Amino acid sequence: MAAVRSSSAGPGGSKGGGATAKRGVAAAQPVPRKAGAKAAKSAVATGKTGKAKSFSLVIAGSGGAGVMTAGTMLLEAAARSGLYGLMVRSSGPQIRGGEAAALIRVAQHPIENMDDRFDCLIAVDWMNLQRFADEIPLDANSVVVGDPNEGELPEAFALSGARFVPLPFKATAKSIPGAWPNMIALGLAAELLGVPAKIVDEVIAGSLKKGGDTLEASRKAAAAGREVGAGAGVGLDGTRKGDGAGRWLITGNEAAGYGAIRGGVRFVAAYPITPATELLEWMAPALSKVGGVLLQAEDELASINMALGASYGGVASLTATSGPGLALMTEALSLSVTSEIPVVVVDVMRGGPSTGIPAKSEQSDISIATSGLHGDAPRLVIAPNSVADCLAATQWAVHLAETLQTPAIVLSDQFFGQTRAVIDRPEDLAFTPGRAIATAHAEGYRRYADTPSGVSPMAIPGTPGVAYTADGLEHTERGIPSSQAADHDRQLAKRERKLALADYGDRWADIEGDADLVVVTLGSATGPVREAIARASEQGVAARLVSVRLLTPARPEVFAGALAGARKVLVVEQNHSAQFHRYLRSVYDLPGEVRSYCHPGPLPIRPAEVLRVITEWSQE
Repeated sequence: MAAVRSSSAGPGGSKGGGATAKRGVAAAQPVPRKAGAKAAKSAVATGKTGKAKSFSLVIAGSGGAGVMTAGTMLLEAAARSGLYGLMVRSSGPQIRGGEAAALIRVAQHPIENMDDRFDCLIAVDWMNLQRFADEIPLDANSVVVGDPNEGELPEAFALSGARFVPLPFKATAKSIPGAWPNMIALGLAAELLGVPAKIVDEVIAGSLKKGGDTLEASRKAAAAGREVGAGAGVGLDGTRKGDGAGRWLITGNEAAGYGAIRGGVRFVAAYPITPATELLEWMAPALSKVGGVLLQAEDELASINMALGASYGGVASLTATSGPGLALMTEALSLSVTSEIPVVVVDVMRGGPSTGIPAKSEQSDISIATSGLHGDAPRLVIAPNSVADCLAATQWAVHLAETLQTPAIVLSDQFFGQTRAVIDRPEDLAFTPGRAIATAHAEGYRRYADTPSGVSPMAIPGTPGVAYTADGLEHTERGIPSSQAADHDRQLAKRERKLALADYGDRWADIEGDADLVVVTLGSATGPVREAIARASEQGVAARLVSVRLLTPARPEVFAGALAGARKVLVVEQNHSAQFHRYLRSVYDLPGEVRSYCHPGPLPIRPAEVLRVITEWSQE
């Protein structure tokens, strides 16, 4: 369930109990429970067929079925054929093996999120497939392709009313010596997307380490899948625009890693944690190519303190983690604030609290990121709002951290981090050199001088004549520990001032439209909100989008400008307690009537549910 809460304008608590909005799709209709060939053929012949402007499909199966391999190859083939798309990985709580599903959406235009429903479910086998029932909404216009020899279609999918198309994956694979069922699924899915067989064959050849009989068997298996796909009656509409040249195929974790390197990061210390581990795996070899180093620490506390140590030595540094690791890092982040040593922490958020749901997405670390440090500890919190933006936002975070000599938390999430997407080549960002460095024998050097900007030159250890002490104690301008009220007040104001006076330009948020109904959101909720606003526009309902990238420090004047003329403000986020809504109300005066729409992971926010709230509210 996703809660819609209403409140009056301005800081304070919610007003009234609010309404409740249900998630889901059209009412389900029963179909025959037995996955028999006769019933399936009849359904294909009489069911609704059609082509879609975007197409969503799932390749699912048990551990070892190779569905992620098939999904990755499909997305690459789609990209080569001129399509945009993304693939979301879904798996159970197991460490290894178990059920898995590749959730894929493709279109001729850039897409940032999954759709409300899936057009096709390709089930290599039924084992534990029912565990994905909530994540794979189907309806009477959907198609389920599965092995009739596997038994009955799981009840959760049978009740959707989806048409069943039989494909004996195992028997077909056995009839082609050396073939695997996942290659049959690849060919089937490629046919539904209109990807030419030649491109699929090229991707197969590029992915297989061995050629010869294995390559030929895989191609034949893909061809067998194509035959079934040709008669499924659903698929992607339209002709291709271009061949995909110049587009990137990248995950949010890889993009964040690349952005960090572009920003100048040359040292990374981290402890592996889902779903941030791939960022570290990508950066390890990438850093070595630019003279950098990645060190796996024994835990999260060690990793951030190693990063601080390297940064103290003059090297731009980063660590990556998820919610549990961020909780462990809070003391060191406060040390970063008071000692003014820059560091970047990429937090790839997941379902919480505690261990929570490691492999599922949730925007549940907003409160700890914006308010979780002890003492008055101003810091930067930046939230990318697309897979592509993970690159730019992380590069920007490095620049700001270095320039302002402060910690920067990048709030990514599992959806971004582990989603592979086809994107246009991101813009090349160029920032001026960041960190102010003290020169040798600087006369009267004061490391923590109370400057008008709040930024004071940082001496690199070993530089003659400018040695200073950096620790967690409050200090004088020279860095000498002090408990005097005047010193404490001066340094608190200095640390706050440098963030408050910094020029963040227009990058602090994406603002689209000028309607008096404003939807404020962040991170991975931006994609479905943007699509919902576009759908609303087609229905004659106008809404403005404000996707906030810079959460802290608060920017009252520019935020007020972004919401100027707003009569209604809807805050959309993916967590249970409306953390973003509560944060906004604590630092901004929100105009007009304000409502919060939120629900926790692991299910994503979908365009239809946001559209429903927008249209219903616009009519009140």
